[in-house]
Amino acid sequence: MENLGVTKEQADKLLDEYIKGPITKLHMVETEAIMQAVAKRFGEDEEAWGIVGLLHDIDWDLTKNNTDEHCVKCQEILKQAGASDFLVETIISHGYGIIPALKEKQRSGNMQHCLVAAETLTGLIIASALMQPDKKLASVQLPSLKKKFKNKGFAARCNRELILECEKAGIPLDEFLEIGLKSLQSISGKLGF
Repeated sequence: MENLGVTKEQADKLLDEYIKGPITKLHMVETEAIMQAVAKRFGEDEEAWGIVGLLHDIDWDLTKNNTDEHCVKCQEILKQAGASDFLVETIISHGYGIIPALKEKQRSGNMQHCLVAAETLTGLIIASALMQPDKKLASVQLPSLKKKFKNKGFAARCNRELILECEKAGIPLDEFLEIGLKSLQSISGKLGF
């Protein structure tokens, strides 16, 4: 595992310093949880993978009104915090092919593919929970989540192609959906649903 240059404690401080919106904060914690679960599946460093998930949208509050800057501004924030080139490159990789400045870049390696898949999957899982009568993650069943994945009209802004990048990391879609769902259910108390 490459050095990240940032500890979990530093990552938590960065999150509190740069992210004020509660929904964005929850999304980042959700992505952290899925990345930790994926790391466990690969036998990788769960804390390191979690840090990548936790910090992936660190510039969102600064760029949400100009999304062309997303994944660009974060480079400065992360470098000032002591982040390694590896951490910066991994985090900005979720904007490859999407953000104009990163349009020509391609993701590579399990961590990059899993990051974009995990951070996108959070939206599908949370939308599925909000459709439950009790609005609880515990009520979401895997077969239902699989159906919702196939229904392009459900959570239509959730890019299924990005979630499918889990397969480029060697994790079948059904297994990835299960990993994501279980990891968010395990922190449902922290998330508040």
